[in-house]
Amino acid sequence: MKIKEILSVLEEMAPLAYAEDFDNVGLLVGDGNTEIIGILVCHDALESVIDEAIVKKCNLVVCFHPIIFSGLKKITGKNYVERAVLKAIKNDIAIYSVHTALDNHKNGVNKIFSDALGLINTKVLVPKQHFIQKLITYTIPENASELRNALFEVGAGKIGNYEDCSFNTKGIGTYMGNEDSNPEIGERFEFVENEEIKIEVTFEKNLQSKIVKTLFKKHVYEEVPYEIYDLQNTHQNIGLGMIGDLKKPMSETEFLAFVKDKMQCGGIRHSALLGKSVQKVAVLGGSGSFAIKNAIQANADVFLTADLKYHNFYEAENQLVLADIGHFESERFTKNYIVDFLKKKIPNFAIIFSEENTNPVKYL
Repeated sequence: MKIKEILSVLEEMAPLAYAEDFDNVGLLVGDGNTEIIGILVCHDALESVIDEAIVKKCNLVVCFHPIIFSGLKKITGKNYVERAVLKAIKNDIAIYSVHTALDNHKNGVNKIFSDALGLINTKVLVPKQHFIQKLITYTIPENASELRNALFEVGAGKIGNYEDCSFNTKGIGTYMGNEDSNPEIGERFEFVENEEIKIEVTFEKNLQSKIVKTLFKKHVYEEVPYEIYDLQNTHQNIGLGMIGDLKKPMSETEFLAFVKDKMQCGGIRHSALLGKSVQKVAVLGGSGSFAIKNAIQANADVFLTADLKYHNFYEAENQLVLADIGHFESERFTKNYIVDFLKKKIPNFAIIFSEENTNPVKYL
């Protein structure tokens, strides 16, 4: 199997279009035509992990964090990033990162975080904006069902927990072809009034090229009429963070001790306790200070995240408890999910869980 053959599996798990604009995801190092002999899954593709891949005969490293985040102008081995990349290139090891592509997936980082705490009734905390588009097209009734179903098959018409969603309106279309036309109904230079069906479907913007290609393939008109609009609607199943409920309420101290145990934290920094019971919990793996207001608006009792600065704790405003459990700790079980996913999709292939602890933060 070549690297390029597994890219579709990796993108099914974490679609690259889901990633944030600032991020660097996908194949970072390596040639897509390289034959894979083994896959090593890790959190951070550090030099020690590349050494591990060499020993374990894995030439594809699938990591959560991108080892190359900003541009590299030189690769001389002077820092930890350059050393890892240099060693990977020297040993023909490819590196693939998922990062925010998996952060934004409904079954990704924050669902894994929520499941580790046993949260129920979960939903996305910060839904992704500007990600939904609408297609409007017009066709004859005889073509409507085939065209609509073809669009559904390539991903159009999915809204929340529903599929094959569309809106259809009957109307009268008019046209008159010139000397170069070849009309499906009527003749050249003939003014035609004909019954048509207006079909409206929404889709994720990353599917646009596939949607348009299918539209042109299945539409019967010589000139395919269509319009595509960007919608302001948020995508309820794509986004950062998650909020859910504990099966049973706990006291704040009891809950924080529970989190420390479940997420194997070296310590938890938190804002002032409010003396309330904890039922509704917001989580956001990694750096999540930007979502404090979202957690408050969602009526969370506690917001678990990482990398909070001194002044961020003031933003709790005595409305919830903010808890910084550690960046690595908040994403701790992500590589377990990646390994399990890949083993299910390609069961007869060597997929190895990295044993390297790449957490740079130590605790007394």
